[in-house]
Amino acid sequence: MVALSVKGKQALDDLVARTVREQKIPGFVFGVSTVDETIYFNAGGTNVLNDPNSGNVNKDSVFWICSQTKLITHLAALMLIERGKLSFETIVADYLPGLRDPVILDDIMADNPTFKPAKNAIRVKHLLNMSAGLPYPPKGWKPDKQCSEYLAPHVGDPATEFLKLLQGDFPGVPLQFEPGTDFAYGFSSDILGFLVEKITGMTLERFFKENIFNPLGLKSASFYLTPDLKSKLVDLSYRRDGKLEPWADQVPVGERDPAKINRHFGGVTFYMSLNDYLTLLRHLLQIHGKYTSGKAANPIVSQETVRRLFEPNLNEAGVKSFKAIAALNPYSPKGGYSWSTALAVHTVNRPGGPKKGSAFWWGWAGTYHFIDPTTGIATVFGTQILPTYDDELMKLDAEFQRVLYGGLGGN
Repeated sequence: MVALSVKGKQALDDLVARTVREQKIPGFVFGVSTVDETIYFNAGGTNVLNDPNSGNVNKDSVFWICSQTKLITHLAALMLIERGKLSFETIVADYLPGLRDPVILDDIMADNPTFKPAKNAIRVKHLLNMSAGLPYPPKGWKPDKQCSEYLAPHVGDPATEFLKLLQGDFPGVPLQFEPGTDFAYGFSSDILGFLVEKITGMTLERFFKENIFNPLGLKSASFYLTPDLKSKLVDLSYRRDGKLEPWADQVPVGERDPAKINRHFGGVTFYMSLNDYLTLLRHLLQIHGKYTSGKAANPIVSQETVRRLFEPNLNEAGVKSFKAIAALNPYSPKGGYSWSTALAVHTVNRPGGPKKGSAFWWGWAGTYHFIDPTTGIATVFGTQILPTYDDELMKLDAEFQRVLYGGLGGN
């Protein structure tokens, strides 16, 4: 069983202390769990940048986890597949009619793209592995600009309104390519969340709590920034011209008043402590079963479902497209990636780092996680900073991984 050596713990402590001293990122946490327990958790900085009166970041601090929401939404859909409520082949338009007649754009970057009717229907399997052809809009993309579809007010049925926004002036929802033929990171998880709501008749908030969080005893997870969660929130910071600024609504980030939340986006709008997120990751490690024979207490999903989270699920074109996404982080290894039913997957061993079959992802506002079933660990690391793809943060994420693996050993 893997363990963190005394020297390894000291090296991580030293890195945390240096990070606090240098103040190159706002308040942060870093945690590591084996299949049995958390073996390291540390934090630094304050909840509000340069404000000691805001309190220190700690294991109970709450983060806006953005795209780390996707794993949770995909788990919800996979639960419904296990229960026979959905299948991988289910046509999504049977439940969300706004996806009935999508069109394929000939050039997604064109000002007035031509298009043709799609030949393939969007199926659940396409949403799970991001091969539905539903990218975040590439035109005008900026690392501090959230998609307008997330910011727009919704007055009717959330799924119907959202699909109308995606459709725009086209005769059907526009796709980048035929479903199932490539990879496009984007709105698939949000649509998957709306599908879960349609099938169950429950909000994602309720489904998540009853089927994922309550069974695991996780209290910090919600789409609603309640007064209790807000009191523990790590506030956003903004980097302008290399210097950090306290958050002052420099860019729009969507509605945060819980009284005004009227839809749940399964891809982006969730709050949670990273300590609770680490507990979820540990539970998945336990179900995976390399070190436990799959004997997790009260598993929320089956071993087969969990193991699919670590299996590549893209064709050659999709792998090539994902490589372009990974390249946005200059400190990530070059190549050797795919996407599973919920997460990015390492398809090769990383020397001094995650092993082949490890899975990972991150959130737009600066949170990261990975699970390495071969080594038997899961980690979380995060702060709250915009614009996304912050160089100092990506550099530190790579350094924390390197120091961690250098301090691991068996016992």
